[in-house]
Amino acid sequence: MNRFKASKFRHTEARLPRREAWIGGIRAGSFASCGNHVKASCHWVAFNAEAAGVLGIVPLECKDGGKRTVSQLCCHSDVVTDFDFSPFDQLLLATGSADETVKVWRLPESGQDMPSGTGLTLGPGGHSVDLVLFHPTADGVLASGAGKGVTVWDVGQQQPLTALDSHGDQLQSLTWKRDGCLLGTSCKDKKLRIFDPRASPAASQSVPGHENNKDSRLLWMGSSDCLISVGFSQMREREVKLWDTRRFSGAMLTMALDTSPG
Repeated sequence: MNRFKASKFRHTEARLPRREAWIGGIRAGSFASCGNHVKASCHWVAFNAEAAGVLGIVPLECKDGGKRTVSQLCCHSDVVTDFDFSPFDQLLLATGSADETVKVWRLPESGQDMPSGTGLTLGPGGHSVDLVLFHPTADGVLASGAGKGVTVWDVGQQQPLTALDSHGDQLQSLTWKRDGCLLGTSCKDKKLRIFDPRASPAASQSVPGHENNKDSRLLWMGSSDCLISVGFSQMREREVKLWDTRRFSGAMLTMALDTSPG
């Protein structure tokens, strides 16, 4: 008898939806974008359009089998660098831009016109805003990364809750832990930092990250204490590192993905 149990998924295969259900023919992205290129809520899909300061907005669902229309949201006077939907309000969209401001927009219900004016503006902060990310468990809390610093905002009060200590170089990514208690950042100074914004603006932990200062990204593994970082080695090889933040002294695992051209 075979001691290996056959998987019930061994004959499964991906099935594409019908062509009429696709969202296609959209030229998304911009060479100047550094954060999200596309993001979706339960109502809308937002993507970075080619025109500076403009987001494309597409409804996620079409009523009565109608054709999706692409709307434009004129957000900023310069390139939209990053954007994020609130996990508590699926019509609330935050955008960051090279014009040094963070703006928060309330999108309409499906079938209505896009807003002509911003809901509120946070900033300017003196640097291009490269990253925006809503808090996963606290409604109305938003983190933004600009230059070497991170600001945590109270969107309702339109004021900063805290400004985290300056990093050694340009900020590259930030990520909230799923329970919202910790914030991780990566930076061009090749260090990874862990912050508890409620306790102190200073990093509670800091370790050397990737040996190359090319762009890097961080991601928490669900609700665990493990952190994944994606970056480049000294030889310009793309690599993934796995960290246990309870023993944040060295990577548990390093895996090279491929060799990137110079």
